[in-house]
Formats: sequence, structure tokens, C-alpha cells
Amino acid sequence: MNTTEVRIVEVGARDGLQNEKTLLPADVKIALIDRLSSTGLKTIEATSFVSPKWVPQLADAAEVFRGIRKVPGVSYPVLVPNEQGYQRARDVGATEIAVFTAASEAFNQKNIHASIDESIERFIPVLERAKADGVKVRGYVSTVLGCPYQGDVPVGDVVRVARRLYELGCYEVSLGDTIGVGTPAKARAMLHAVAQELPISALAVHFHDTYGQALANILACLDEGVRVVDSSVSGTGGCPYAKGATGNVASEDVVYMLHGMGVHTGIDLDLLIATGAWLAAQLHKETASRVTKARTAV
Repeated sequence: MNTTEVRIVEVGARDGLQNEKTLLPADVKIALIDRLSSTGLKTIEATSFVSPKWVPQLADAAEVFRGIRKVPGVSYPVLVPNEQGYQRARDVGATEIAVFTAASEAFNQKNIHASIDESIERFIPVLERAKADGVKVRGYVSTVLGCPYQGDVPVGDVVRVARRLYELGCYEVSLGDTIGVGTPAKARAMLHAVAQELPISALAVHFHDTYGQALANILACLDEGVRVVDSSVSGTGGCPYAKGATGNVASEDVVYMLHGMGVHTGIDLDLLIATGAWLAAQLHKETASRVTKARTAV
């Protein structure tokens, strides 16, 4: 793999915490993001402006976003589901947002009670407003390698949805294996298919580690040319709509692998490990990071 640099998109404070049973107070979330900001990470997803009824873990989104220290050169995207969420995000000064849909019709119906096309129609006004406001938009496509309801997801559906998001103005499209069923050959083939329609520089990968395949899948996709990887400090999170789906791949483990390959991330691994261990303590659970377990074993 010929690469010198990979950007990590840290999703623990949003995708991680929204799927944790323990509800952390706003000041702890703010402390988490501030700690992450000090590690050298350049993209830290801060929170989600979805309805508190659906995601009570992030009901304090406005308070958290206002409270975090905005480090120059670091972006703090927030997830928004609709125009109402977009307005709430803008009211507290968000300058980058993310929108989401799935490549699986069944998953979209179960998750947001809409078809793929309907879900995209819902956030077209958001994308139009973002363009007018000069707000960057990142797109998420979930269930790219399998769905808990329909099983296999046709690669053609993944390509179609990713292309649509890119055409609508998403500068980057993150391809997510929501239930962690993917294996390296499937991950590589899926990414290769999408990269025939979108520039590889506009693609990111987002793997859950349910079957222990996340690092192998990331490596396969790096070999295919991707240079942006989503991960979650301490491996926090899961998927409330996917039974048995464990958390995202741990940021510490991804960074350890990359550094061992001579790839530059700009991240201080020791600080990241310390942050992950601190977060696990706040959540009253064992860290899911193998690196942190190895480094902190007594």
C-alpha cells in the first residue's frame, strides 16, 4: 500500500455514545471531545441533532456543541436528519453537518419508516440550505455489506445511493458496515464498485467489529485506495436496529495499525489510549480497544 497519510474521523462522541446504555452528562461529553481535540485528530463528530425522543443519549446536543473548545484546524461535524435538525445545528454555530441513509430498503423502513428514495428526498432541502450557507456536508450510507432484515445488500444499491449523495453535494461519502458482517474480499469489491462512480478521494469507510473483521476490512480498503477511516474511541457504540452488532472499530486499534505501517495520522496514540481508558471508566465498562487492554494490563 503506497500511502503516507490517512485521516481518521472520530465518531465516538456521536455514533458511539448514542448507542451506549449509560447516559453521560453534558459536561462529560464536552470533556471527551476536548480530550479528543488534544490528540491530533482533525475530524471529531460532536453530536446529533435528531429528536431526543429517538436518541435520548444526545438530547443535550446544543449544550454540548456550545461547550466544546473549537480547536483551529479541527472540524466538528454534527448529524442532522432534517431541516429542523439543521436549523438547531446552525443556531449553535455548526459549520459542517452529516446526513444519513442506508443502502438497504428494509433497514430504511425499519429505521426511519421511509424508502431509500424518500429518505434522500427528506434531506434535499437540508443540502440546498447547506450549500447556500457554505456548510460542508458529509453523507453516510449504512448497511453496505449486509442488513439485519434483508440479509445481503446488492452492491448496485450501494453504488446508486452513494452516487446520489455525492451528486447532491456531499463532499465525502462514508460507507458503513452497520452490523459488521463484512469480510475483506467483500469490502474491497464493494469499495471498488463505488469507486468506479465516485472519486476514491471522496470516499470513507466505517466498519463495526461484530465478527472481528474491522481491521482486516480497513486494510483491504486502504489497499484499494481509500484514505479516510471512521472509528470510535474505546470502540464505543453499536447499532440499536441491528441485533448483536457490537461497537465501531476502536480508534486506538486503527491508529496503532496505521502507525505500525508507517502511515502518518497526526494523532498522539498515547493520548488517544488515555482518552479511551477514561471514557470506558465513565461508561462503567471495559474498553473494547485491544491496544488499550494490552497497554494497560497489569
